[in-house]
Amino acid sequence: MLRKILIAFTLCALLLVVVAASLCRGALGSVPTAARRHSAVATAPRAGTLQKMIVENGSVTMDLDLNGLNGSNSLVARPAEFHFAVAANSFFPILVFNNQLRGLEPGSMALMPSAAVSAVAGIGDAGVDAPGYSNLPAPLNASLKQLVVERLSSNEGFGLAVRDSNTGFTFFNIEGGQYDYDTKAGSLTITNGRLLISKGFADALGRPSTTGEVVGKISIGAAMQTIEVNQLDENGDVKSASLPALHQPGVGTVPGPDVIVGDLIGLDQQDNGTVDSRVGLALGTDACNKGTENVAWIALPSNNHPFIPQNLYRMSGGDDNPKRFEQIGQSWGKHAFAAASSNTCNFGCNGIGGDHLGSGCSDAYGSFLNGLQDQIGSRAWVNPFTGSFVGSTANDHSGHVHDVTSHRILVDVNDLNTSLNPGATYFAEAEYIVPDEGIWCQSHPDQCNMYNNASYRQYSVTGINQPFSFQSVGATVREQPAVMAWTGATVSDPIQPDPGNDGIFFVGYKVTGPDAGVYHYEYAVYNQNLDRGIQSFEVVFQTLGLPPLFNIGFPAPPQHPGFPHDGTLGDAGYSSTPWDVTEGVNNSITWSTETFATNQNANAIRFGTLYNFRFDSNFPPSGTTANISFFKTGPPVSVKVLAPFATDFTPTPTPTPPITPTPTPTATVTPTPSVTPTATPTATATPSATATATPTPSGTATPRATPRSRPTPHPRPGR
Repeated sequence: MLRKILIAFTLCALLLVVVAASLCRGALGSVPTAARRHSAVATAPRAGTLQKMIVENGSVTMDLDLNGLNGSNSLVARPAEFHFAVAANSFFPILVFNNQLRGLEPGSMALMPSAAVSAVAGIGDAGVDAPGYSNLPAPLNASLKQLVVERLSSNEGFGLAVRDSNTGFTFFNIEGGQYDYDTKAGSLTITNGRLLISKGFADALGRPSTTGEVVGKISIGAAMQTIEVNQLDENGDVKSASLPALHQPGVGTVPGPDVIVGDLIGLDQQDNGTVDSRVGLALGTDACNKGTENVAWIALPSNNHPFIPQNLYRMSGGDDNPKRFEQIGQSWGKHAFAAASSNTCNFGCNGIGGDHLGSGCSDAYGSFLNGLQDQIGSRAWVNPFTGSFVGSTANDHSGHVHDVTSHRILVDVNDLNTSLNPGATYFAEAEYIVPDEGIWCQSHPDQCNMYNNASYRQYSVTGINQPFSFQSVGATVREQPAVMAWTGATVSDPIQPDPGNDGIFFVGYKVTGPDAGVYHYEYAVYNQNLDRGIQSFEVVFQTLGLPPLFNIGFPAPPQHPGFPHDGTLGDAGYSSTPWDVTEGVNNSITWSTETFATNQNANAIRFGTLYNFRFDSNFPPSGTTANISFFKTGPPVSVKVLAPFATDFTPTPTPTPPITPTPTPTATVTPTPSVTPTATPTATATPSATATATPTPSGTATPRATPRSRPTPHPRPGR
């Protein structure tokens, strides 16, 4: 918003002398009669102070006749008051000369539905889901979160209108009304404006004859703040000009913008039915800005708003079902728009909303909104570290139709079937990828806040076959990925191969057994926001020979099919081909997918996904190294894990007490000669981060007995 205002200021400055003089000579343009009453143009002095002001904050009330809107002939009157907050710093400019209102300039104020509908005719007080809102005509109800009051140009016949900010569709023209500016309070009020059904709305309702009918009134109250001050001489020319700072207090606690998932607010199967034995789920999210800077939340086709992928995981196996932790579903990503200015996280919201999420403020999207398929874009277009994507292509749904699963969290029915997964525990996760955080990080390399954007919550599942239902269990665990819920596992601290240029990933492992002399080795690699992706995973054995391994496995979440304009090469979608397994080379076992040079759509571990690697062995665990190679660019890195240690004696099948995995100290990050890093030969739809020559070590891996809160990971670039 500030950048847009500064651009507007520059343009105004270029024309300031001409415009100011004309304003003071009475050329005010079309202004409502009540506003002109204050202008006294004929006798106004030319010298004085001319101010341009915009809305700092405000409220709007619409009194609507629901019978008239819905074409009902009921004799029972059904008026209702609908309340809206005005987005802070809305560019709805007024001109004030020597403390008198001189006119309104073209602009708009964004409206955000308040959590109240006045109880008239039995309508309750429960926010936008209250019956009052649901009783509105469908086109108006669908646009409630993107309405604006817009000042029209003089040739449009009306002074103001209520429109959809995304489409420009006009619902109501506003006629008449009393305009007053209170100098002492610095406030503008517009009262008793009549709401007239527009021609387009009348046609959409199927009642063209109702065009121009009055169906209610509108009242507006706004605190104004000055954005331009010009001192004019006796000839009406500018003697001096200034641009006062906007009132935008930063109430957050973290320098810069810092968006977290403050709460996960519902997991749902959006539509009944399956496609290829899979269902489509969606997860509600409530984002909070911990930072001192407001965060851009500008809707498409702008590319400056958060992108919100959603995931589902299952923990199962063993006596208490903590043996393995697997990702069973992933969605594309919701493109955010129109931020609210709530205070869900109790950070002390500064009141900024609309096209920015204010410092300390929160913005909620229910599962219904996050599951709207025409607002969900492919992950392939997005760089998860910088948040960069091209707004004009990131959400193109032309050329394909949607089924009940398209773009949502794609999950196999058998992975949710409670009879096939007795005692399993499920965890939902969402992440906000925020362009403003990437921009801030580049200019403030010690204030990169994109490492804590994922949160998770446990959910129970009901159902043997779809439709499934879900119920939250416990509170949202903020600023941690779901892999941290893996009971009894050792999960590394964030591993950051290229500080300041690319994101982080985690490696977790757990050894269970022996069961009849057999140990189970389970590894999980989770990529949170690493753009380069992961291409291979190698476990090195610290023995003279390769231990016997059996039940070798590779679980991974299902990939979405290809769609036109999905950002993948040839619109083919990402591959779901299982990784190849190689045993014995360099005394190790290696899982790998195709290289980037071979197949840009290969089944790499991309951002927001977790892959598993597993095997059984009759040898006990010992400390060793796992090597990870990247898909797009950069040398491999290493992390400490446990793996079978083959001694010189024959293992006995007799069960022995369980061995608790003991992590080695700090995980090291060194290039591994046996694995060749993959270079990036060509550009892709997703911008890749620039590699550095020397990776940064990961933090120390720590054992986890039960899911618990961990300190917020904030790896910082080395300097």
